[in-house]
Amino acid sequence: MKLQELAQRLGCRLEGDGHAAVHGVAGIEHAEPGEVTFLANRRYAPNLKTTRASAVFVEAGVEFERVANAPPLAKLLTANPYLAFAKAIELFYEAPKYGPGIHATAVIAKSTKIGAGAHIGPYCFVDENVVIGEHAVLHSFVTVYRGARIGANFFAHAHAVVREFCKIGDRVILQNGVVIGGDGLGYAKNADGTWYKMAQSGPAVLEDDVEVQANACIDRATVGETRIGHGTKIDDLVLVGHASKVGANCMLCGQVGLAGSTHIGENCILAGQVGTAGHLTVGNGTVITAQSGVPNDVPERALYSGYPAVENREWLRMMAALRRLPELQKRVAELEDKISG
Repeated sequence: MKLQELAQRLGCRLEGDGHAAVHGVAGIEHAEPGEVTFLANRRYAPNLKTTRASAVFVEAGVEFERVANAPPLAKLLTANPYLAFAKAIELFYEAPKYGPGIHATAVIAKSTKIGAGAHIGPYCFVDENVVIGEHAVLHSFVTVYRGARIGANFFAHAHAVVREFCKIGDRVILQNGVVIGGDGLGYAKNADGTWYKMAQSGPAVLEDDVEVQANACIDRATVGETRIGHGTKIDDLVLVGHASKVGANCMLCGQVGLAGSTHIGENCILAGQVGTAGHLTVGNGTVITAQSGVPNDVPERALYSGYPAVENREWLRMMAALRRLPELQKRVAELEDKISG
């Protein structure tokens, strides 16, 4: 592909040789001639002096000088270099396609309704009274329990599980090993101290355009439902506890854990290993930084950190004071010595 064509297809303004050929994309430090890279984080700007890429997606106004003898580096000017790079990947990488049909080893209940163009791969199991929409793909060893409802253009990678009566919207992606609607942690205490298992009667509901990545679990509810709002993305090894609700367009990063009945608003980001206590609410547009523990409600459009999680600026002051603690202890000891002497 010529750079001029790439710029036109992605709506970028080109500065450089439009007739130069490109054949792929790569990160700024590893790109080779003929590849396109991007600059979204200014900390990598010094790499523009030496990168071997032929072009870079970059915001207008970013200037750089090349080292001696470095090949020319064209600019593809865009307001969102990372998004442009993401779309460029799709132009150079063709994901595998799966034609319609049901593999001979798949076990499909007679009462199941499968939409046109669906692909059911090897050793899949689909139970009674399941509905699967058009152009869905069940890759291999996928299990769908009784009564589940799944929309169009669904994609379940190998060993994903959708449990009984769960509801999944259109264009949902489940990566390998995902469990949708597994039993929540619901037990009542018997008089003798043993645990009585509570039936988990409420389904998990995933709205349109949700993606759940590898080995994450969305538990079903004891009563009511667990719901994931449209467009939300859930990373590897995340646990969403029973009867929790996550709003639209959120991102839950790796190893996040939501205890039961947690309510997360819309457009929130929970960074890696954030944990929440149950029965609390996180407001719309809030960001909680990595490894924070959230014991109480969090307001809208907040930035929280630490454990117990507090407003980020307060947490930074606390950490600054903590770093000075050995010095302060020494000064207190010296003062005590002077007083006692």
